[in-house]
Amino acid sequence: MGFFKKAKEAAQQAQQAGMVHVQGAGPIDPAAFGGPSTRSVSSDDPIWAPINGISLEDYASLARDAQARGVTDEPGMIAIAQERGWNPADTKAALDGWVQRMGQSMAVGQQFRRLLGY
Repeated sequence: MGFFKKAKEAAQQAQQAGMVHVQGAGPIDPAAFGGPSTRSVSSDDPIWAPINGISLEDYASLARDAQARGVTDEPGMIAIAQERGWNPADTKAALDGWVQRMGQSMAVGQQFRRLLGY
């Protein structure tokens, strides 16, 4: 599976996860079952901190550029990042880290999708 597709799917799953309701118990955060958390995230939460200097906004910009060029895999995205002067190892860590954060918090996936223009 292409890296961009994996990130997009992680963001979509986070957005679609929503709250689960158990009869008589009220809403349950999907994080309790290994899904992304639906809890709100404050703007100063560490989850928004850049990874190796690469912010979520940077990642979304890279993903838009890759999508426009028809690049769908991680090596291709890293090559585009190198054109921007980004270190390949830092880029790899950031790509992996942002996908992981999207899996932890629905808010990150939603923000990523907004930054992509969805």
